[in-house]
Amino acid sequence: MVAGAKRDYYEVLGVPRNASEEEIKKAYRRLALKYHPDRNPGDKEAEERFKEAAEAYEVLRDREKRELYDRYGHAGLEGSGFRGFSGFEDIFSHFGDIFEEFFGFRTGRSRGPQPRQGTSLRYDINITLEEAYSGVEKEIKFRKLGQCTECGGTGLEKGHSPEVCYTCGGRGNVVKTQGFFRISTTCPTCKGEGYIITHPCLKCSGYGKIRVERKLNIKIPPGVDTGSQLRIRGEGEPGENGGPPGDLFVVINVEEHPFFERDGADLSCEVPISFIRALIGGSVTVPVLGEGRTLTVEVHPGTQPGELQKVPFEGMPVLGRPHERGDLYIKFKVEIPKKLSQEQKKAVERLAELFDEEPVIANKKTKKGFWNWKKIVP
Repeated sequence: MVAGAKRDYYEVLGVPRNASEEEIKKAYRRLALKYHPDRNPGDKEAEERFKEAAEAYEVLRDREKRELYDRYGHAGLEGSGFRGFSGFEDIFSHFGDIFEEFFGFRTGRSRGPQPRQGTSLRYDINITLEEAYSGVEKEIKFRKLGQCTECGGTGLEKGHSPEVCYTCGGRGNVVKTQGFFRISTTCPTCKGEGYIITHPCLKCSGYGKIRVERKLNIKIPPGVDTGSQLRIRGEGEPGENGGPPGDLFVVINVEEHPFFERDGADLSCEVPISFIRALIGGSVTVPVLGEGRTLTVEVHPGTQPGELQKVPFEGMPVLGRPHERGDLYIKFKVEIPKKLSQEQKKAVERLAELFDEEPVIANKKTKKGFWNWKKIVP
């Protein structure tokens, strides 16, 4: 092995290349416990193994990084921004929550309250097919957490300040020694904040946030379909400890249309025509999407019931490419009158004579159960 060359990450963790996420996590947990610096004080080789395992786990647990590594090896990660870890503090800072999951506690130095992004919210909205075709602007109203107007988000009654937590001394966690490890757990008194509020704001009960109503105008682009989502950054719940707010996801539901059916960017509809129109041809006027628009469609002589006719570029816009359109498929429904006047009946009989149409009767074969069609002999 060339000096300074990195080992294969799968080899480092001792897992096959097709290992599942759970197998990778278990392998890293085993190595992290084995080579943890508190268990191997002063052991340089254990320290290197510990950092090597952390680097391998960071790459293989991330789907995108793992795909790059599988295709191009270590060189594939050079453009991803990943440079490994500079030392133990970097690892503990990055994997603090994972160590807590693995071992039931956090290890390394106390990091104090960490910024956390706020919770993202979901808003469901119904729109018509016409609105999905042309795009639409909608006003939405929803309730979310916002900063308390009384205390400005501090959670404190006016004229008072937070006090240093008497349990942890402001560190946010308490440290105990257990075997090889220094166990750092979240302070049970201040819940990791490092301070306590003895005089909470009466309006928000010390939380610093209250439920508020929010109004937004959103633009829904042409071509959206049921399940399409609009992401509005920063309109979710506020973050914690200076963290950024969450996002608002607007989920679109396009209502069913009484005339058109949709399949992706294509539309289809059923147009009734008389049997005379189907026989001799002509034209029909069909409504299409777009305010006040109609389309004249030629009916070819001899059109059969259920026959489809394609009208290019009269479907829905393609989402993100509004100048592209799907197609419209027209299905002709030939309507046969159930009652005829005497004059109409004579005209149809005359037409039958012109087509040399002979009347038929049906005799049932009792043994095989099939109908035997026979012409009537005049």
